[in-house]
Amino acid sequence: MDFNNNSNQQDAINSFQQVRRQTLALTEGLSAEDMVVQSMPDASPLKWHLAHTSWFFEHFLLQPFCENYSQFNDDYSYLFNSYYDAIGPRHARPARGLLTRPPLQDILAYRQHIEQHMAALLQRQLPGVAELLTIGLHHEMQHQELMLTDLLHLLSANPLAPAMQQAPAGQHACEKHAPPLQMLCHEGGLLQIGATDQGFSYDCEKPRHPYHLQPFKLASRPVTNGEWQQFIDDGGYQNPLLWLSDGWHCCQQQQWQAPLYWQQQQQQWLSFTVNGLQPVNLSAPVCHISYYEADAYARWAGKRLPREQEWEVIAAAQPDAMADANFLEQHIWRPTACASQPGFQKLFGDVWEWTQSPYSGYPGFNAAQGELAEYNGKFMANQFVLRGGSCASPRQQLRNSYRNFFHPQQRWQFSGLRLAEDQ
Repeated sequence: MDFNNNSNQQDAINSFQQVRRQTLALTEGLSAEDMVVQSMPDASPLKWHLAHTSWFFEHFLLQPFCENYSQFNDDYSYLFNSYYDAIGPRHARPARGLLTRPPLQDILAYRQHIEQHMAALLQRQLPGVAELLTIGLHHEMQHQELMLTDLLHLLSANPLAPAMQQAPAGQHACEKHAPPLQMLCHEGGLLQIGATDQGFSYDCEKPRHPYHLQPFKLASRPVTNGEWQQFIDDGGYQNPLLWLSDGWHCCQQQQWQAPLYWQQQQQQWLSFTVNGLQPVNLSAPVCHISYYEADAYARWAGKRLPREQEWEVIAAAQPDAMADANFLEQHIWRPTACASQPGFQKLFGDVWEWTQSPYSGYPGFNAAQGELAEYNGKFMANQFVLRGGSCASPRQQLRNSYRNFFHPQQRWQFSGLRLAEDQ
């Protein structure tokens, strides 16, 4: 749904409530203990996500637009601010797992408090609210994906390898074989890159601008687990000639031998998934790899990672690319094998695709003004762009111009790769 084109205030309220319900639904079947623990500094407890996404609406909408609004708890601005330095001091990110208080029941009451006040605010249709509502809903959808990836990392640290959900009956029996990988040509040229003015987009996706691409080839599908196993068997993790210098240092320091969550038992590769520990599906896209690993694999394969502009022009030319994509709404939450069909496959959903493009501003980029200027622009250093979304991404969050970004060593997201090469 395009939140910028709501026909009336009820549409806005329905959109708000739908996103909020989707967030809470991700916690079904979880205990309070599941939602308070933090497994690493990059991840956050689910209880914190529930509170932070409520604080976002409280700070950016309720406080500015509602006269005489009283904060639910004055301490929450300190506890649940994420990275907005202009707003004030905040609790350290690596220590979010220490917040056993306030208890979960208080956080759930906080969410209800925010939802009641937001419903009243949206009834008034005040100028400026619609744009901030749209940002807030897309912000919460980003956190829905983080909730899944953070919980997966947390449960992977449990020696019992507990499942988030049960695997469908006969899941492995019906797995498809991945179609042969093809390198498909594009003639390049002077092309338009970036978001248009229609529909929602973040500031980092603009302005739309001309970009000249040399002729290139892009793989018809992402790299699979089976192909990645060949890289492992060929000594890819032991060959420094395949790696960037920083990547090799990271590989050695972290003792990487396979993607995150892979382990070998009785000469078989298993992977920890939302369904618990499962045999690696050789036909599904490889995921939970860093930029460094993706770059090393591309070099091993005699290819390279795509530029983000190459990915975007291909995706923009595929009008039905999202038709059968595996997003959060499918409730599978693990990559699935490609179907045998011509053309490009799985450009959206299943796995985020690393590109070789550093995350920086486009020509003429202007960050959002005010406190929201910290939303994207402040992260434009030392990170690389990923495209396409994953099996944990809400569908409404994605579009051709969407730019995700992570540090090159990070692996806990559903991140994979698609190969490219020059013609």
